[in-house]
Amino acid sequence: MTKHIEFAFLADKPELIPTVANWYFNEWGALANASLEVFTQKLDDYLNTDKIPLLVIAMDGTTAIGAAHLRFHEMSIYPDKEHWIGGVYVDAPYRGKHIASALVQNIENIAIRLGVSQLHLQTEQLNGGLYAKLGWQEIEQVESRGVDVSVRVKSLS
Repeated sequence: MTKHIEFAFLADKPELIPTVANWYFNEWGALANASLEVFTQKLDDYLNTDKIPLLVIAMDGTTAIGAAHLRFHEMSIYPDKEHWIGGVYVDAPYRGKHIASALVQNIENIAIRLGVSQLHLQTEQLNGGLYAKLGWQEIEQVESRGVDVSVRVKSLS
């Protein structure tokens, strides 16, 4: 892992909104059928530190290297599944250094502090990839926006 990794809320570093919006647009823009402007505008909803939705940035010194968010109701087909982790992204030069794992664990800890007992996520890695290694259990595989995804859950304690 990078030596100096720290976490900050996007709310405390709003100047990073264009960076995160570019990451998300480049990674998921085609799936979401949305413009960079739409991604940028949506991030305004995540400028919280003590309530959901919120977004955490992984920092290596002054360099933003990754992001993840905690939100409500990511998939409309699951109206009973309230809390979701999403947008787990690590900038290409920093991949393979356990930063995504650290981001997920950081979001889990924040969720616990906010009283969340169960988190959900979706991943295109049908074997669960990183999330299976971190203890996330598959609920089912479904098609979402034309892509097969594994929907997973984790109980928090």
